[in-house]
Amino acid sequence: MQRIAQIARLVPELREEYLALHREVWPGVEAALRAAHIRNYSIFLHEDTLFAYYEYHGEDFAADLETIKADPETRRWWTFTDPCQVPRPESPTGGRWSDLLEIWHLADAPNPT
Repeated sequence: MQRIAQIARLVPELREEYLALHREVWPGVEAALRAAHIRNYSIFLHEDTLFAYYEYHGEDFAADLETIKADPETRRWWTFTDPCQVPRPESPTGGRWSDLLEIWHLADAPNPT
């Protein structure tokens, strides 16, 4: 399992629109994420910073991300969510999310036997 954390910046004027979209995420978008072996996906908000965390349980992360990008329902979803996020300058493709480097993780305690 691979843990992924990302940040993005929310367009302040579109905050309520973005929150409304995420109160009722489309079932097809959720299905595409699950089919791509994404689990335990959460998005948090602090002021105008979005923080996302999810776990990848598949074998080929790049290929599974491509299936999400190719999904018509997800692509349509992004036409609503993308305008709510500020593009990241460090992203060569104009992406909106930046990956964060994991520097520490408290692993589950071993079972006492």
